[in-house]
Amino acid sequence: MELEHATEAIARWAEEGRTAIPPSWEDLPSIPLYMDQVILYLGESLKLFQREEESSLLTSSMINNYVKNGLIPHPEKKKYVKEHLAGLMAVCMLKQVLSIQDIKTLFSDREMTNETYQLFLEAHTAAVQETCQSLEETCRTGQDLKQAALLLAAEANAKRAAAERILCELGRGESKHSKENKGAK
Repeated sequence: MELEHATEAIARWAEEGRTAIPPSWEDLPSIPLYMDQVILYLGESLKLFQREEESSLLTSSMINNYVKNGLIPHPEKKKYVKEHLAGLMAVCMLKQVLSIQDIKTLFSDREMTNETYQLFLEAHTAAVQETCQSLEETCRTGQDLKQAALLLAAEANAKRAAAERILCELGRGESKHSKENKGAK
């Protein structure tokens, strides 16, 4: 009975994930938001990715840390605009698999624009939809859920390692280039 309940809950989550799409650039609030509004908005937008309903993917301390580390720009008069929200959306999702330093390397030469956010959204949405569709099939056919979780974790680990390797090498190139520029001055 517990397995049946778990399978139903997972199938519901997968169905929701397959159809849930994070807000597009145009759908992000057009008015500036204060910190508490940002946390509420992003919490609602990203609730699919929270492990449990009472946990939060984002706190004011995290946002302040992202600003301090240069992942997102400073707010304008304590208000956050679309660029901030899009950046925070990407950081919240990517921090689950990448270090802050790797995320910084990833976005080091680009501002969070509509185009950059759209690139992130397309990759993110495709990956979520593919995973959820596969998970729905697992539930529908009665496959072993622990085996499915093991395979998903192994795939996630392999993809994380590949992304880290790419960003590590790119980070080395940026670091070397930065030192060469300082030496030339």
